[in-house]
Amino acid sequence: MRVTLWGTRGSVARAGMQTVRYGGDTSVVEVEATDGTRLILDGGSGMMRVTPGLGSFCERIDVLLTHLHMDHIQGLGFFYPLRDPDIQTHIYGPVSTTMGLRDRLSKYLSPPLFPVRLRDLEAVQFHDVGPGSFEIGPFTISADLICHPGPTLGYRIEENGNAMAYLPDHEPALGHREFPADAKWTSGFDLMKDVDLLIHDAQYTEEEYSGRVGWGHSTLKQAVAVASQAGVKTLVTFHHDPEHSDEMLDEQLQKALAEDLSLELVPGRAGSAFEV
Repeated sequence: MRVTLWGTRGSVARAGMQTVRYGGDTSVVEVEATDGTRLILDGGSGMMRVTPGLGSFCERIDVLLTHLHMDHIQGLGFFYPLRDPDIQTHIYGPVSTTMGLRDRLSKYLSPPLFPVRLRDLEAVQFHDVGPGSFEIGPFTISADLICHPGPTLGYRIEENGNAMAYLPDHEPALGHREFPADAKWTSGFDLMKDVDLLIHDAQYTEEEYSGRVGWGHSTLKQAVAVASQAGVKTLVTFHHDPEHSDEMLDEQLQKALAEDLSLELVPGRAGSAFEV
């Protein structure tokens, strides 16, 4: 499978000279199978960069949302397959005990927040996802609830014996006196275990995290620790803080690379692609 990062920023989009290399758009990742089946992971502002590559041949597209915070759905209204009745668009998202996925997304995709009502998009189908596995084309997808405010899913995606995991908003260190902790008590561990590629939250510095415990995000050091424990081959940093410039992210990465690592550590930059 081919994995392409289109939006790597967290919390809010941040365009400008200081974010050119890592990117200023919020979370969107495209995963393409060997047969051309495509998954879009999350629907942040990076959605605008996905659509030019879809072409007119696209008959079906599947969008997997990890959760419904604004930085992960703000690009959905500008994703043209939703408005094309000839394209089957399937949107998956975390199940809730209070309201279905369609109704929750309608709170954003309706006036006054958005001019088009979700109910007017006829070709869109919605799937409420809980812990478990399902298949889309050649992909086997495993989903599980992970540690982040509100119902939030992490995904593991497998094809032809290869596996990747996507946990863009994740705080596995929460509640542990020492980290990494016992694997069976670590959020998202089974999703990450032995994957070839892990895209994981690395939003905060260690100094920042001390004042943001419980906000649902990780430091780069924590991401490396849990990925190493899970036997990940390649870790891609993700969900970069909007206040962090390219230069600051480079510095953080170089500090991490100076350590004796058991995995390949790669910066998550918009436009980067990986073969899994």
